[in-house]
Amino acid sequence: MKKRNDNLKRVIVDFKKLTPEILALLVDKYPDGYDDDDIVSFKNQHNELIEAVEIITEDTKYLVKVSTKLEVTMENYDEDDYEDFDNDDPEAVQPPDIIDEDLEDND
Repeated sequence: MKKRNDNLKRVIVDFKKLTPEILALLVDKYPDGYDDDDIVSFKNQHNELIEAVEIITEDTKYLVKVSTKLEVTMENYDEDDYEDFDNDDPEAVQPPDIIDEDLEDND
């Protein structure tokens, strides 16, 4: 028996390619953030281990690579920040300013 999502288009999304639409789907699915149980691990064509969270739409399965940038962006998500952009614009989601706590400790 075939699963319902066997025919879905599969897309791996890096933070640089994250769109407002995919970000909104992530925040809807993981409103309190994702944890280890939500992470899918696999090896890419270069045999590198990739960790991602899964988002499934009607026609596509997205695997969004996890990163500190993704976590911070999800925590600070406000849909109003993206109202001037198209839903599929990867330029809309900008990397957050991440402060390295180790640097602060050395000051």
